[in-house]
Amino acid sequence: MKKFLFPALLAVAVLGAVPAASAQKNNSAKMATNAPGYKLQPQLSTLGWEGKAVTHGHNGSMNFSDGELLVKGNAVVGGTVTVDMKTMKALDIKDAESQGKFVGHMSGTDFFDVEKNPTSVFKIVSVAPIKGAKDNADNATITGDMTIKGVTQRISFPAKVGVEKGVAAATGKVTIDRTKFGLKYGSKSFFDSLGDKAINDDFTLAFNVIAKQ
Repeated sequence: MKKFLFPALLAVAVLGAVPAASAQKNNSAKMATNAPGYKLQPQLSTLGWEGKAVTHGHNGSMNFSDGELLVKGNAVVGGTVTVDMKTMKALDIKDAESQGKFVGHMSGTDFFDVEKNPTSVFKIVSVAPIKGAKDNADNATITGDMTIKGVTQRISFPAKVGVEKGVAAATGKVTIDRTKFGLKYGSKSFFDSLGDKAINDDFTLAFNVIAKQ
């Protein structure tokens, strides 16, 4: 059976195909406190994760449970999304027993400690347009506070965001250093002589959130 490895989580917005008229043209570098909220649609949104170790890797999914995107004009200017940590799955592990052991390890105190920390949250604090962004390319830099296992860190990443006909969306990928959230299990940055049992500090998230009026 494959060695256990750190999956991913987190979030922020988006559609596999962001609404066409959604070039994030508004100057929305700061979140508008009075912007209307579009309700996140958990059944239409997705969050994928991928993590790697020295000899192998795993990939899977988690579910958003709640959230909203704040909208001003045709631009996403803020918002908050919540991830249900109890929905973690490893899509590449087909054997039920191995799946259970993997998820159990990830949910335990070595990693997410899900019993004490059943959710993770990402709160957008600014959305800055990327000048000269081409169609179908990332058109904004999202900055926000992510909380995992009770630890909050500020992160920034590019994404494609937009609003059209009552639908707000954003899509992209983000790389996260798990050790900044106190998840040090199997990290060669903190433990010597791990050899091929070492787990990479970084993991990636592919997010797809859709919100509606």
